[in-house]
Amino acid sequence: MTLAGFVSVALIHLLAAISPGPSFVLSVRSAASEGLRTAMGLAVGFGLAATLWAAAALLGLSLLFEVVPALFTTLKVVGGLFLIYIAWKMWQHASEPLPVIAEGTTPRSVFGAVWLGLIAMLANPKPAVFFGAVFVGLVPVEASLADKLFVLFNIFWVETAWYMFVARVFSLPRARTAYGRFKSKLDRSFGGLIAVLGAKIAIT
Repeated sequence: MTLAGFVSVALIHLLAAISPGPSFVLSVRSAASEGLRTAMGLAVGFGLAATLWAAAALLGLSLLFEVVPALFTTLKVVGGLFLIYIAWKMWQHASEPLPVIAEGTTPRSVFGAVWLGLIAMLANPKPAVFFGAVFVGLVPVEASLADKLFVLFNIFWVETAWYMFVARVFSLPRARTAYGRFKSKLDRSFGGLIAVLGAKIAIT
């Protein structure tokens, strides 16, 4: 692969990563309500999931979705229902006050945050199709294993770095205070948005 090919994959992926979606909503909410460490763990989970979907695309999963559309439909429905479940949990706890974050501790373990980020992004199989479309034009069939591994590493750090940036911004005291002031309304709004996005994933 050429340097231009690597840069093109990175830029296209970055533009896709920064577009608002369930992952962005979860990142903002976690950073403001649970703190930086939890949101950083979530970012790592998002990065791992994006890398797994990209690897699946390189292995031909997007082609499998075309050959067996029922598989893609099943994954979309299951993923959409999972996101709707997350939205319901947010609504359920919307009226509760922000948890008190003592120094050195978090309401959710870092491992738990990584796991949530991983499962939440794996709930949406559309990235496999997205990466498949990108790779068809930018990753040659004859690309070496080293080139493919570098592409996957690039996917991981771009996805993770973006959500770590989001985590940092929305975990600042001023952002946290503003979130706490309107927590009930914001959680219900975020929950509603995630439910709509989950339903959209399931039916489109």
